[in-house]
Amino acid sequence: MGRMADGSEETGPADGRYRALVVDDEEALRTTVAAYLARDGFEVTTAGDGAEAIAAAREHSPDVVVLDVVMPGLDGIEVCRQLRTFSDAYVIMLTARSEELDTLVGLAAGADDYVTKPFSPRLLMARIRTLLRRPRTAPGFGGAEAEDETPRRFGPLTVDPTPREVWLDGEQISLTRTEYDLLDVLSERPRMVFSRAQLIERVWGMSWVGDEHLVDVHFAHIRRKLGDDPTSPRYILTVRGVGYRMGPG
Repeated sequence: MGRMADGSEETGPADGRYRALVVDDEEALRTTVAAYLARDGFEVTTAGDGAEAIAAAREHSPDVVVLDVVMPGLDGIEVCRQLRTFSDAYVIMLTARSEELDTLVGLAAGADDYVTKPFSPRLLMARIRTLLRRPRTAPGFGGAEAEDETPRRFGPLTVDPTPREVWLDGEQISLTRTEYDLLDVLSERPRMVFSRAQLIERVWGMSWVGDEHLVDVHFAHIRRKLGDDPTSPRYILTVRGVGYRMGPG
């Protein structure tokens, strides 16, 4: 375990050298973000369009991708979809304030977080640090490590926290890191109802600032992957006016 430039602990490579990919067709913004990342100790690769981004991601295997939504050729949403076929890197989308629909679609495509333009590079770095501080197994409520790391079964659904795998009817389900983290929180305490704010705190961290409905988008994507009918769910239950809890399967 090492430390980020702000002195906070993070979980990552033993040498502390995370790899970042910055994708934006605006050279000035791309250069500025890359400079902040490099100053924070990242190995940085940049790309000016979607095709270049896919090639760079395959070659450099980044830990985090900063990805603009609007680009010529392959846009950020399509790049994110393609990334998710071979990479579990954290993806932060850059969107304009008027592009709410694109933000939701980007999250559904597999992005972990978003930042709206114009933004402070320091804010973006704080979001990246929050993502990279996530433990690879979810901590227990209140910060203690979960004592029971045995597979959790909900009918045909199994959530296995040690390898961070999800299985349904004997087939492994591919979830992004954020999707797994959310499902892990629910399955760890299946009788507890979590509010959006609690889920944000558990998965994104207390310093996260943004629209809490981000949680709804990710759960909708998880439900789709699990084949869970939102009108009659088996695995992820919505408790109206409160939040979410695990279903019996």
